[in-house]
Amino acid sequence: MKLQNKLMLGYVLVCVIPLLSVSAFIFQQSAKGLEESSQEFASLYTSQIRSTLNEFLKEYEEVTKSVLVDNDIIYSLGDTKNLPFDEIVNQRLAVQRLLMRVALLKSEMSTVMLVSRDDSVYQFSSSTNKVNENMLLAQEWYKGLRDSNETFFITGLHDRSYYEDKGEGAVVTAGRVLFSSDGAYAGMLLIDLDPFTLLQLDHEFILARDKYGISVVITNLKQQIVYHSDAASGQLSWKQVMDSGASYIKNNETKDHIVLLGRTSQGELLIRTDIPRSRLLQKINQIKVMTVVVILMSCLVITLFSFGLSYTITKPIKALRRSMKQAEVGQYLAIEKEQANDEIGSLVHSYNKMITTIRTLIEDVYIGEIKQRQAKFIALQNQINPHMLYNTLESIRMKALMKDDDETADMIKILARMFRLVLAKEGKQHSVKHELEYTANYLQLQNIRFDHMFKFEFEIPDEMLGCSIIPLVFQPIVENSINHGFEDYSRIMDIRIEGSWTEQGEMLFRIMDNGMGMSPDKEAELRALLDGADSHKYKLEIIGEQTEKGLGLLNIAERIKLHYGDRYYLTIVPGNVEGTTIEILIPGN
Repeated sequence: MKLQNKLMLGYVLVCVIPLLSVSAFIFQQSAKGLEESSQEFASLYTSQIRSTLNEFLKEYEEVTKSVLVDNDIIYSLGDTKNLPFDEIVNQRLAVQRLLMRVALLKSEMSTVMLVSRDDSVYQFSSSTNKVNENMLLAQEWYKGLRDSNETFFITGLHDRSYYEDKGEGAVVTAGRVLFSSDGAYAGMLLIDLDPFTLLQLDHEFILARDKYGISVVITNLKQQIVYHSDAASGQLSWKQVMDSGASYIKNNETKDHIVLLGRTSQGELLIRTDIPRSRLLQKINQIKVMTVVVILMSCLVITLFSFGLSYTITKPIKALRRSMKQAEVGQYLAIEKEQANDEIGSLVHSYNKMITTIRTLIEDVYIGEIKQRQAKFIALQNQINPHMLYNTLESIRMKALMKDDDETADMIKILARMFRLVLAKEGKQHSVKHELEYTANYLQLQNIRFDHMFKFEFEIPDEMLGCSIIPLVFQPIVENSINHGFEDYSRIMDIRIEGSWTEQGEMLFRIMDNGMGMSPDKEAELRALLDGADSHKYKLEIIGEQTEKGLGLLNIAERIKLHYGDRYYLTIVPGNVEGTTIEILIPGN
């Protein structure tokens, strides 16, 4: 892993791990506190429902007891067979006044009925909708009340099928079984109520119920549903609630719901409050979402900050590494960007001083080498006065002609041409054409010496002949081929120079011969020496170096790299079965 990644990962872990730990602890404590608060609220909600129902039961128990004041009227309802008609009418009027007085005690009572011991039904209703007596007496819930031992009762939800309009919806019937003074059954008082009237809750509690999705189910001792908040709020119809029976109250507390149970003070009604955890603990989920968002945003900020900090630290190190890579290939460049005043900045400053010192030393050595070579070349030129040399050689040639020695005269003439090419004045352009002419003159001399045993050919593009080239490149290689590749006089030695352009517009020369060549070991050794010419180009020549060694292939390779750069070279082409091939790459111009 790179240093920058290590630093960034380290910063992220150091910051994120405590952040996650603290966030998890805070969320856990907040969730625990909210859940406890929610439980307290649910308990408070159930407590108010219980208080409301206790008050309701107390009021209706007193209302139903009020009829006992007229116990004589109630007890006499069963003896109508032997009474005259006018007394029967008076009796019915008395019962109507009794029922009307009861109905006026509570405005929410829609219908008040009195059933005598002989099943005669007396009723008072605030509306025109009347009760069908026969259908009322046939109701299952009514039959169950006759067999019950309860004095005051509240029935479960039942339909309105015994009303003349047979309307939809449901009612709850509260009532009392009436007894005479001697304890005999005298009848039954029935009060039909809308289920909405059972719970009169504050507005704030209604809002809380809707907000948290609280479901309240009230049942009597017979497990009959008396009230269901989902039906009261319109989420369900009363028919659905009645059809489902006791299935709404069978489930106990589950993982996804909080269920609180309660009952009225006398135990007449049971209260079941069902609260979905997802709704009641909604704030916990909001805190969870906010916590995750904060953690993600914090992680993003921490990551960006860590990246910037690690980048700030590693940027000068990367620049130092790049500069060192350049120094490895011979480019000694200092880091020019301004550095921070810290340990890394001090290291970069020291490195710049070192690079500057190394570059200065290399330049001094390189310049000294060039000056030494130029001094030797100039000294050689100064030692030979070209005009004096040309005149002297011309005089010798004329004397050879006067004595009819044409061969000697030709050799002197060729030698004079060679001197003219090599000893040209400094600053005059030396071209590929001049180099070929010098090489051809050299081979012409060798042919006179060895009786025309060398054949010279070249194939160079015309546009390449005028290009500049450093002097004495081809001729020393050809001379090397003759000295080491010419075996005897049994066959003619072919020497060929080919030139071509590369895709980059550079000049590629190949100097080939069909001489005796060299062994693979010798060829590999010489190629390795030539490939390492760039490491010797700045070395000073050894003082007292023997001049008879000549320029040699290594000397040419060093001059090429000194003059043109490390990209350009002189090397031996491997794989030749016969002879030797030298390859030279120099820039075009």
